[in-house]
Amino acid sequence: MLVEQIRGNLADGAWRPANTDVLRLDQWEAQKRRLRKLTDGGVDVALSLDRDSRLRDGDVLWADEGGESVIVARLEIGEVMLVDLPRRDADGALRVAVELGHAIGSQHWPAVVKGGQVFVPVTLDRTVMDSVMRRHAFTGVSHRFVPGADVMPYLAPQDADRLWGTR
Repeated sequence: MLVEQIRGNLADGAWRPANTDVLRLDQWEAQKRRLRKLTDGGVDVALSLDRDSRLRDGDVLWADEGGESVIVARLEIGEVMLVDLPRRDADGALRVAVELGHAIGSQHWPAVVKGGQVFVPVTLDRTVMDSVMRRHAFTGVSHRFVPGADVMPYLAPQDADRLWGTR
């Protein structure tokens, strides 16, 4: 089966399928626009999506005419620690950036900065990562843990590759 466009997403609320087959994609596969893989039900799916397409968890890749049966993408991407940086004057922002960079860098954690947020893949137990962040007690900096699939749509392919790939 060739899939060239995403039909919608289960989260839209418009889909109420009786039968759902799942195409499970890991963190590396979820970044690809071209891929061939079997669903849980054994359907051979070939993705050939447009350059601007980004897969999200719950995307409907195929549906029968009545929408009773669907094939859905499930992104199995690890958690991300999302660090919110405070809005500050240039000196304060630079200080926080250097201190946070030192803390994250000394742990050898890959990171991507987008706007006022830093994305760090959870590569250790969350309690360890949380402890590192609390130990440094960055003024005005907060952090939380979110599913990687939730941030994937906001990342450029090279950013996702930096977090979960080989870079």
